[in-house]
Amino acid sequence: MNKAPIPRIWQDIPALRYEAHFGDRVFRCFASRPESVDAMFRESVARHGPRDAIIDGSATLSYADLDTSVARTAAGLRAQGIRRGDRVAMLIGNRAEFVAVLMAVQRLRAVAVPISIREQAPGIAYVLSHCGARLLIHDAELSGRLPDGEQMPEPVAFVSIDGAAWSQWQRAAPASDLPDMTHETARTTPGEEDTAVILYTSGTTGRPKGAMLSHLNLIHSALHYEFCMGLGCEDRSAVAVPMSHVTGLVAIVITMLRVGGALVMFRAFKARSFLEIAAAQRITHTILVPAMYQLCLLEPEFLTHDLGAWRIGAYGGAPMPKVTIEALAQKVPGLTLMNAYGATETTSPATIMPADLQADHLASVGQPVPAADIRVMDDFGCEVLPGTSGELWIAGPMVVAGYWNDPQATSAAFTGGYWKSGDIGSIDNDGFVAVFDRRKDMLNRGGYKIYSVEVENAILEVDGVVEAAVVGRPCAVLGERVHAVVAVAEHCAGNVEEKAACESRLRAHCTAVLADYKVPESWVIQTELLPRNANGKLMKRALRPS
Repeated sequence: MNKAPIPRIWQDIPALRYEAHFGDRVFRCFASRPESVDAMFRESVARHGPRDAIIDGSATLSYADLDTSVARTAAGLRAQGIRRGDRVAMLIGNRAEFVAVLMAVQRLRAVAVPISIREQAPGIAYVLSHCGARLLIHDAELSGRLPDGEQMPEPVAFVSIDGAAWSQWQRAAPASDLPDMTHETARTTPGEEDTAVILYTSGTTGRPKGAMLSHLNLIHSALHYEFCMGLGCEDRSAVAVPMSHVTGLVAIVITMLRVGGALVMFRAFKARSFLEIAAAQRITHTILVPAMYQLCLLEPEFLTHDLGAWRIGAYGGAPMPKVTIEALAQKVPGLTLMNAYGATETTSPATIMPADLQADHLASVGQPVPAADIRVMDDFGCEVLPGTSGELWIAGPMVVAGYWNDPQATSAAFTGGYWKSGDIGSIDNDGFVAVFDRRKDMLNRGGYKIYSVEVENAILEVDGVVEAAVVGRPCAVLGERVHAVVAVAEHCAGNVEEKAACESRLRAHCTAVLADYKVPESWVIQTELLPRNANGKLMKRALRPS
């Protein structure tokens, strides 16, 4: 394959160079970078010690305060026998202690394994067993979900955030004899390739796989967000998505710690309280799913909140309806929307929409981030022409080396350093990437291929729609027919008559803008949000009619 050029839009970023990593991979890297996640954090502490690092309810921690908590937690972990390479699992919600544990694990060069707080005992047991965790740190209110001895082949120690051991750690003197790696390096460092975090994928097609996020991966993703979004120490980011997911962990937590910004914690997302806190805390930066923005707009008192500080509204995971983009532009004129596309295997961003270009490229998820190499490949592993659809293959320093303890899955998903995403998309002559559908979600109606995202985009244009999913309904004649499940605002489906009227409006709109074979033939209209798994990914399999 030819080496991919750097997209023109990103050519003012710091110097890049080609490097060899993970054995046989060669890709562009930032020439100057911290050599570990802990080194990155220590640099921010040195530069921004008195500045706010975390706002968690009524409590505020400066970078100096957070560093003290990290040092104390690291000493406690070391007293538990945790050493370099050991896996420490985290069953912790969106709270300051999550960040302290995460960074303490990095300080010891151990491996953090965040687990969604929506996970249940069998799933927790699987992750603990599969990664060989020595310790699980958890929220006290989740004690009832912990697996018992019969579910675990090897014993795992449990420490509650609100228990005596944790309290003792936080009262002890901070560790002062841990290694300090604060210099930036212009050379490759073997430790960069060490696994820093294991994130388990959603497991929609079987047991979840543990993606191994290295220090190299995490640092490059943080640098991509920093430079592509223009982030700095004045930014205050809302942590309204789970920190156990790659978006919350990397796009928000790691990135804000890199730039010296502040993390504003949300235990759960509720549109009304989100708007109140966003205004009070002068939040400047968000990364949310489109439905969250839509729910905010549906709040009757939206315009009463002073959101003038809000300058970047990033999103991913689903298309943003044109009506939502237009409404946000009208109500929050200083807000720049930026689509971002990535996955656990790409340590978050593979593409980002350049600032102010979203309105002109509504069908695109942006351009490849500076160090990324994205190719569109056909079923035979050949690159296709610009504008032609195929599977997106992604390479670069943010792409993980593979899956923990799963060489078979690693071999199947990676080829020549490229991760085969399973997403069908294209890249135009200007480098803008479009994502049409997951391979497994593309419908085949009597030989006509239908990208579900195209139909979902049409549905999302209708006023009152919060989110939509299009799946195939089995048909003995055509193979599949188009079936839509739509979540709408309360006033659109309060009773049977309103649901019928809503379906009629949706059908009429789709008929007007889509080819006839793409128009949904059956509908489910509901006010409940669509089902998502523990990682926040839409569970289309649960929506498919039998």
